[in-house]
Amino acid sequence: MHPQYPAHWEADVVLSDGGTAHVRPIRPDDAGMLRSFYSRLSAESIYFRYFGPRPRLTDKDVVWFTNVDYDNRVALIATIGTEMVAVVRYDRVQPRDHAEVAFLVEDAHQGRGLAAVLMEHLRAAARERGIKTFIADVLPGNHRMTGLFRQAGYTAQSQFEDGVVRMTLDLSSTETALEVRLAREHRAEARSIARLLTPESVAVIGASREPGGIGQTVLRNLLAADFTGPVYPVHRHVRAVAGVRAYRSVSAIDGEVDLAVLAVPAEGVLDLVVECAEKGVKGLVVVSSGFGETGQEGRARQEELVRIARAYGMRVVGPNCLGIANTDPAVRLNATLAATLPGRGRVGFFSQSGALGTALLQRVAQRGMGISTFVSAGNRADVSGNDLLQYWEEDPATDVILLYLESIGNPRKFTRLARRISRSKPIVVVKSRGVPGGHRAPVLALPDTALSSLFAQAGVIRVDDLVQLFDVAQLLAHQPLPAGPRVGVVGNSDALTLLAEEACAGAGLQPSPPVNLGAPAGAAEFAEALRSVLPEVDAVVAIYMPPIPGDCREVAEALLEVARESGKPVLATFQGALGMPADLRVGGGPGDDSPQRGSIPSYPAPEEAVRALAHVVRYAHWRRQPPGTVPSVEGIDTAAAREIVAAALRGEGVAAGGAAGEEREIDATALLACYGIEVWPAHLAAGAEEAVAAAERIGWPVVVKSADPEDARRAGTVRVGLTEPAGVRQAYADLAALHGPATPLAVQRMAPQPSVPTVVGVTQDRYFGGVVTFGLGEVTARLLGDQAYRLAPLTAEDAAELVRSVRAAPLLFGEYGYQAVAVEALEELLVRVGLLADALPEVARMELDQVLVSASGVAVLGARAVLRPVTALRPDVGPRRLS
Repeated sequence: MHPQYPAHWEADVVLSDGGTAHVRPIRPDDAGMLRSFYSRLSAESIYFRYFGPRPRLTDKDVVWFTNVDYDNRVALIATIGTEMVAVVRYDRVQPRDHAEVAFLVEDAHQGRGLAAVLMEHLRAAARERGIKTFIADVLPGNHRMTGLFRQAGYTAQSQFEDGVVRMTLDLSSTETALEVRLAREHRAEARSIARLLTPESVAVIGASREPGGIGQTVLRNLLAADFTGPVYPVHRHVRAVAGVRAYRSVSAIDGEVDLAVLAVPAEGVLDLVVECAEKGVKGLVVVSSGFGETGQEGRARQEELVRIARAYGMRVVGPNCLGIANTDPAVRLNATLAATLPGRGRVGFFSQSGALGTALLQRVAQRGMGISTFVSAGNRADVSGNDLLQYWEEDPATDVILLYLESIGNPRKFTRLARRISRSKPIVVVKSRGVPGGHRAPVLALPDTALSSLFAQAGVIRVDDLVQLFDVAQLLAHQPLPAGPRVGVVGNSDALTLLAEEACAGAGLQPSPPVNLGAPAGAAEFAEALRSVLPEVDAVVAIYMPPIPGDCREVAEALLEVARESGKPVLATFQGALGMPADLRVGGGPGDDSPQRGSIPSYPAPEEAVRALAHVVRYAHWRRQPPGTVPSVEGIDTAAAREIVAAALRGEGVAAGGAAGEEREIDATALLACYGIEVWPAHLAAGAEEAVAAAERIGWPVVVKSADPEDARRAGTVRVGLTEPAGVRQAYADLAALHGPATPLAVQRMAPQPSVPTVVGVTQDRYFGGVVTFGLGEVTARLLGDQAYRLAPLTAEDAAELVRSVRAAPLLFGEYGYQAVAVEALEELLVRVGLLADALPEVARMELDQVLVSASGVAVLGARAVLRPVTALRPDVGPRRLS
């Protein structure tokens, strides 16, 4: 890192065509690179930049352009390999918050989105240096530049004078600018994955004649899948592998190479990456092991692998991975170590585990399911699940997304993408609780239960194991979504139909009385029963277990016909079969034997069918809810809140903690007031008479309690409903005897009764950002960890779901003898806390304890916050970058 500019000013970025580049500030030692860059520019590009001919740069020009102060003058360059391909700069002018800006992109790289991404990074750097406005003088014919400014999403103005268009760009953040940035990010990352999954040619480096070798296995699988383009084995010492001409090196290959599979010892990978870059390879699949999973030396090698590949414009799958596959008949790519590849289907599958990959693909094939594409990321050094989400969102061949995750590289980005994509395509996830050593993955501050809550907020279906992953996937891929939780059960086994009914009730579904047709029931009986049940329910579980196994095609045809007529999901326990039995499939087109939409999935037991259906019912309910927006609430003063936080971190005011700039604990009353949240004052009393005087001032009734926030977690630490001095004196004496004379006691206004105690909190995760927590304040709820989580900021719908997602939520709605309380007021409080959590990342932790909710509103009785300086940006904040 250069000593004069922040480390985060450097970044790897994806360009609009899916390639990559490196962005960083210019340095004095870039003089030679700048001269070379300038020599490759066309006369037109130079004319548009300098408004006249300028065939070469003088020595004085080079010194001026490469020596900047990273404050008043900043220049960012984009490099690919060892060459500079673009530069953008600003020079501060008067007034001091204005700067002139200019771009220059090499002709061969124009149209790749370099100017747009450099603009994002320069704007971020300028904002850090106090610049609010960019000014650019542009020739009228320079349509690329004027288009870039107008499409950036910021407020832009232009005026024409003396043959030049002067454009003024307000750098303030806008919703439009954010939408533009995210749209560009989506297109670029989707394209980068498309380049990997739709290559026109593949080289397998390390494909030897040795039977069972990794390289030869990948080569044979490519050939067996009948890949539609040329396949080039690369081996330094043999002329042919598996009957295909081999090449001594990648550079010796006659034609172009889009994708290279590296199956060589880890020590030789880095040199091959450079060779692939010089050949113009667009993407790498590194199946070799010996990287991050092996320790510190391997991790260093892995980081260098990614650095070199990205610097030369390539994305990397792996290392230590199984490979990638695409069943599209126009591609037929099986660049994996798995000989068994499922047929064509509507499911996209991402697995981080290379070791599990082969078994997972075998399970998919055994169930009769098909896949559209498959990626095994291994150590996930570069390409991640987020990249695949971007690709699958637009892929017309993919209807359902399956993820087996061992780590989440950018959790906040994952939830953002998932929340958008789940509206159109279901995402089913198995997330292991541990993180393998080879992964570039953050350590999350949140418990696993919080991760489940955040998945639910984003519409992600999280399941417990791989069996459930495929159980849910086959239902989503082949049957419509249910319109509600009503379930009909039709079968020919009394015992199994009763089990299905019990499983429905246990899963929160609403079963209708089961219909038992008796063991001899055939196609006609099943068809009649289904037609009578389906109009009254949202889904049907059909159970067909004949006492004597035999030809079941007629029953299967009846199930398929009635399911197709109803347009409602039908799933089955069909002779105990697992997956997509051939008799229950709706056939595809010519040459396509994969099951299509309308096929009926079968499960070995009705409980498994119901479990899968329950997941899908919850997802369908989430999808029917409006996406929601963050409400606009009154009484918010974020600027004042930031001043309070900054002062506390400087060590000013009343705070407990270390020196200025370190973590500090504060009373959060003033901070919450900036967000329209009143914390009821608690008046300290050094003796019983002071307590009585305080009660007289604030008005009866009052409570007397310990002033230690930790005591609120213990029973018997509060005396409530005190209406006269004698009661206050007695309460003070009792609590003083209980806690000892050193514990301060306080008097507080009595909240309306009856009320339900709750606890609201904030946790600031380095990668997720602000997370709002909620639970009931009852001792039992605390002991059971009955707490729910949502990512900040909260929409109104998020707040409502957060309240209802704790197990003890019925106590707020008038059940079990409790009086219904003002849930709407509680939800507004959560929205306000969410706004604070999102706007103030310095609030590392905050707890509002207790929050009493009564029929008339909420009363916040106490609040503490822990502040911590923010030393680094979240990966999902700021301009686009590969994290």
